[in-house]
Amino acid sequence: MNKRKKKFTATSVIFIVFSMVVLSFASVPLYDLFCRTTGFGGTPSISDNVKDLELKNNIKIRVLFNADTAKGLEWKFFPLQREKITNLGESTLAFYEARNYSDRPITGFATFNVVPLKIGKYFTKVDCFCFEEQTLNAGEKIEMPVSFYIDPKIAEDPSTKEVKTVTLSYTFFENEKTNDQVSKIYIEESKENIKN
Repeated sequence: MNKRKKKFTATSVIFIVFSMVVLSFASVPLYDLFCRTTGFGGTPSISDNVKDLELKNNIKIRVLFNADTAKGLEWKFFPLQREKITNLGESTLAFYEARNYSDRPITGFATFNVVPLKIGKYFTKVDCFCFEEQTLNAGEKIEMPVSFYIDPKIAEDPSTKEVKTVTLSYTFFENEKTNDQVSKIYIEESKENIKN
């Protein structure tokens, strides 16, 4: 093999390895973007504002609310309503509550989906607590809103004709990286308060 072929082979291998590393880091955000755009896997889409939607007043959908916490998260997390009946295209507001029953501040983040999975592309969140991390101090409780609507186009989709009930589900996880930083700040503030 001559030097030119060896150099080309080495450059190609380095490029392929570099590309694989970049793709491995980009795969999670790209998959998340794909799911939010297409509704794949029951991921609701997100909207900045409520569009002028044609309300289908004669079609109502029952939305059930579910809440879970990941193992190790010292929070109690639950919906403040079990269900709501909504018209297609109608903006709906629901609330969840979270309580930190630990003796330290904890930062958590929520993942979400809707079931049945095939309606994810029609379930649109306008505003949601799940868009940002939530930090609760020791013993603190908060109410967290979610605003959503179900796109009237769901009525035109033959594969969703039988859907009369939807479940919106959240799972809260502890953000250990953020919690380490919050704990350090909390400890430093506690030391300052003791000195004063």
